[in-house]
Amino acid sequence: MQDISVVIPLFNEEESLKELHAWIVEVMQENKLSYEVMFVDDGSRDNSWKVIEEICAADANVRGIKFRRNYGKSAALQTGFEKCNGQVVITMDADLQDSPDEIPELRKMILEEGFDLVSGWKAKRYDPISKTIPTKLFNWATRKMSGIYLHDFNCGLKAYKIEVVKAIEVYGEMHRYIPVIAKWAGFRKIGEKVVIHRERKYGVTKFGLERFLFGFLDLLSIMFVSKFGKKPMHLFGALGTLMFAFGFIFITYLWGVKMFSDYSVITDRPSFYFSLVAMILGVQFFLAGFIAELVSRNSPHRNHYELEKVL
Repeated sequence: MQDISVVIPLFNEEESLKELHAWIVEVMQENKLSYEVMFVDDGSRDNSWKVIEEICAADANVRGIKFRRNYGKSAALQTGFEKCNGQVVITMDADLQDSPDEIPELRKMILEEGFDLVSGWKAKRYDPISKTIPTKLFNWATRKMSGIYLHDFNCGLKAYKIEVVKAIEVYGEMHRYIPVIAKWAGFRKIGEKVVIHRERKYGVTKFGLERFLFGFLDLLSIMFVSKFGKKPMHLFGALGTLMFAFGFIFITYLWGVKMFSDYSVITDRPSFYFSLVAMILGVQFFLAGFIAELVSRNSPHRNHYELEKVL
């Protein structure tokens, strides 16, 4: 097992790859660490893969993975996690904005201070305001919803125990929420380290406003699946019970009004139809819960649990 696995997802970063590789090698040699570097090419349209092939030919510690098309950063990270085998796993971006000089200290926090995951915090950023403001809003919302008090969830520079990356699954655009996913997988010692953010030297940022908008939907998905993925009836059943009970009680009240007053036509009242709709929706929520339970019980992962130790 290597001391360090460095997983680097990339898309159209041909100019920076050789410089980044040389920098990583220098840091590893200075600190006498065994290492592997894994470049995951997410369907680049430039010469990134050709550069990776040249680096692999010159350095046996470098591995390359190439996607046929662009699947996204989450897919690249997940593939890298599946292939790596270092004692500590480092993820970083390929644009030279993350400094490999941070790697030894991140490794120390994992091995000596006992953290499961350490996320970088770029306290001083050199990104355009169109990226920094949405990022601050995103981090605030994630802190409030997840209970994990990190300043920068989306920092590409992170360190993990190997057990963490083998236990979690990253898909879609969920790479922004790896600390949240790790917490729900049982890895609760999550720390943060201030890291240097360098100005982009080559290329252009891949950040778009649509990523910010979709990010909140992804967060809601994680919170829902992690809490109700194995017990969906707890959510749908509770909602169904509340709505059906509300409708039933109000219709009973209307019938009481009809029986003990001169008001004889309850169907003239809008509340009668609201009550009927509430009861129908309550039944539908129940049915949705039953169907979700059947799907959950037929899942091949229904009895999959992460074990920390066995004596």
